[in-house]
Amino acid sequence: MAQHLTLLSLLVRDYDEALAFYVGKMGFSLVEDSHLGGGKRWVVVAPGAAGTRFLLAKASDDQQTALVGGQGGGRVWLFLHTDAFEADHARLSAAGVRFLEAPRHEAYGSVAVFEDLYGNRWDLLQPKTKA
Repeated sequence: MAQHLTLLSLLVRDYDEALAFYVGKMGFSLVEDSHLGGGKRWVVVAPGAAGTRFLLAKASDDQQTALVGGQGGGRVWLFLHTDAFEADHARLSAAGVRFLEAPRHEAYGSVAVFEDLYGNRWDLLQPKTKA
């Protein structure tokens, strides 16, 4: 039996502001936006056709609200792989995505840390291809 991770919940303050960032600035695709009643929605976005998708989960109580932007404990915890690092870095920068450092070229690939609208830290990463 093969298994793979398909969906990751990402706590957000507001569905529409999250969509404006992830779809509008990041360029993710909106996969689904279904109203569930009572102000709840099932909102799924994806950075590409394949791979893990994100469920934008609106915080529903004080405990969840306190964790918005802190699910990674201040560390990079989301890794966005690309095969066009320079172009994606330029596109995201132009869209107003806040990078915390200049691009670095490491033994494992090209990388730059950025924050989403809530302060979650991500790596934009183009892994080195194996020779």
